[in-house]
Amino acid sequence: MADPYSVLGVAKSASEAEIKKAFRSLAKKYHPDKHGGDEAAMKKFKEVSGAYDILGDKDKRAKFDRGEIDEQGNPRGFDPRQGGGGFGGDPFGFGGGAGRQGPGGFEYTYTSGPGGGEGFRAEDIFADLFGGRGRRAQPRRGEDYALNVTVSFEEAARGGTRRVTLADGRNVDVRIPVGIRDGQQVRLKGQGGPGGNGGPAGDILIQVAVAAHPYLTRDGRDLKMDLPITLQEAVLGGKVQVPTLTGPVTLTVPPGSNTGSTLRLRGKGIPAHGSSSGGEPAGDMYVKLVVTLPEKPDAKLKEFAEGWGVEYDPRAKVK
Repeated sequence: MADPYSVLGVAKSASEAEIKKAFRSLAKKYHPDKHGGDEAAMKKFKEVSGAYDILGDKDKRAKFDRGEIDEQGNPRGFDPRQGGGGFGGDPFGFGGGAGRQGPGGFEYTYTSGPGGGEGFRAEDIFADLFGGRGRRAQPRRGEDYALNVTVSFEEAARGGTRRVTLADGRNVDVRIPVGIRDGQQVRLKGQGGPGGNGGPAGDILIQVAVAAHPYLTRDGRDLKMDLPITLQEAVLGGKVQVPTLTGPVTLTVPPGSNTGSTLRLRGKGIPAHGSSSGGEPAGDMYVKLVVTLPEKPDAKLKEFAEGWGVEYDPRAKVK
């Protein structure tokens, strides 16, 4: 075979892209299926393919440039009739490349290209030449679209619907499930990018962040809050209003309540959700009482405290 640079019509300084472009052009030009099995075209096609096997592989090209291998890919001084290495006497063997049955019954072989699989693939040429008949196009799954959405604490607890805009300009209504937690993901199957060659569409993946609430915190299905009460309510007891996810409710504070006393509102946590058999029941709401003095000094309260004769040690448990 002639010098591979001359066969492809490129200079020795040609880049990988220039070599690949030249090979594609010549391979399409001389492919036997375009010439009715003409022997001259087949010979030229094999010559072009052999040249690309040398120059399309970084390692082989470097060895050829250093004079370590010849135009056939054999070590200098090697007799291909003895077998082993290089083309093994077959200028179209590509040094052990995989064999394929091409269009029109033409048998072809090829290597994986530069870098062991990252370069030009022979299937690309046959797809270009024969409209995909060289290798059947496989169904391809569509692209997944990823989005980030921040919802309010109440919306996460009770559920809701959000409208989001995708990268392709579509508006999609997303159902926020009841009780979703911060960091969980909502998947809309089949609503992402369209598939190719009959493949399924991708999904929409929505990462949900839950905004903090000014006074509510979550513990599993339960909700917790600190509720300030007056000294009078703590001593004498009384009824106070407590805000919940479904509106205010009345809570009875027992007489003699202290800071830290916790009262439960049954079913006022995260609402029940899911099926009756495998769903989650509603959580509860735990209200911790916090005895709070007036922000402004109160003369009567001061007078009462000065005359109050009861002695007790509130720090006995921490000694």
